[in-house]
Amino acid sequence: MPRLLYTIVYTLLLPLILLRLLWRSRLAPAYRYRWLERFGRFDAPAFDRNRPVIWLHAVSVGETLAAVPLVKSLQSKNPDWQWVITTTTPTGSERVRATLGNCAFHVYAPYDLPVFLSAFIKRTHPSLCIIMETELWPNLLHSCGARKIPVMVANARLSERSARGYGKLATLTRTMLADISMVAAQQQTDAERFIHLGLAREKLAVTGSIKFDLDLDDDIRHKAAVLRQQWSANESRKIWLAASTHPGEDEIILQAFASLKKKFPRLLLALVPRHPERFNSVATQCLQAGWHVEKRSAHIAVDIKPSAVDINTDIVIGDTMGELLMFYGAADVAFVGGSLIPVGGHNLIEPAAWACPVISGPHIFNFSEIERLLRKNDALAIAHDADTLATAIDNCLSDDLQRRESGERAKAVADNNRGALQRLCALVEELIL
Repeated sequence: MPRLLYTIVYTLLLPLILLRLLWRSRLAPAYRYRWLERFGRFDAPAFDRNRPVIWLHAVSVGETLAAVPLVKSLQSKNPDWQWVITTTTPTGSERVRATLGNCAFHVYAPYDLPVFLSAFIKRTHPSLCIIMETELWPNLLHSCGARKIPVMVANARLSERSARGYGKLATLTRTMLADISMVAAQQQTDAERFIHLGLAREKLAVTGSIKFDLDLDDDIRHKAAVLRQQWSANESRKIWLAASTHPGEDEIILQAFASLKKKFPRLLLALVPRHPERFNSVATQCLQAGWHVEKRSAHIAVDIKPSAVDINTDIVIGDTMGELLMFYGAADVAFVGGSLIPVGGHNLIEPAAWACPVISGPHIFNFSEIERLLRKNDALAIAHDADTLATAIDNCLSDDLQRRESGERAKAVADNNRGALQRLCALVEELIL
């Protein structure tokens, strides 16, 4: 009965969901296209019914980036497996195609109504569904369960806030959890929250976060080194990276930057909004504040070598996709956004893996265990406003030794927590083989 009521409500809300797509397309035109895919209608490849089809769902960019190493690792061990990757956002779609190319078929995830899910499953015939992190949809799980398709929630995290939300729909939540075959939780605290909501303990494993298994290969290290030379004007200026920022944070960052420029007049701020539709508006905001601004995209062309940033430039807007990891490798210090406001934070491991000192706001409930590990190792500074943010950046830039030691402590946390990817791959193979 709870799922039936959910389905009725979802159906009634569908026109509003479509209107929201149109609204978002004002700033991100890609939302206007490929709507039929969201109704389970698309031209699927001719999958070989004698070989497994793995359906992996990653909501957007963050989940997609976490999924890529998992997909590549499993592909190397199981080259006969066929892959269908679904996302809900155009940015997630772009990342799938850029990182996996023809190795996987991408399509937008169907809306969570039985008729659309049936159409999707009929076209793809998945042998296993892998849901990255925590994206639980009642009809998706029920559709898989009714067809005996195993479902794994991989790299699962469940914040206290999310657990409270699921707890308010206890009957529906227990029904969803009954249709899940395996939850591979990032940490024990995540696992305990799933159990409290009704997941059977035998369906649970604690694997750690696969985001620790970050591969900084020679290619990206070389690109980061080249970028650093371009941004730092051959080490003549420091670089502060403010990554994955949300509305409400850019103003705070610019206030802190204005304060820091009094002491560090050559400081370069690389400001990277989380969502592409905000690239232009954030650039305009910086210009209106009186800063000399360049866009990263202006320095990238097919036929020419990216040029150095003008020495008089104050701010570079990171308006490209897929380069944030490289940006961390070029920075002297990094602030990770989504944390000065209650969004829940973003990936703190990427700067840590580069031995880049890490600063965050206080709202990191989506990465609470990683926060705990970094703070335990004295490798994370917390800023609450423009003043404390400026102070934290100042502390890093004023003392080279302190900055290097802070970065090395962060890197130690990243290095010491590897291994989740291998454990997760083993669990996936158990569900298939």
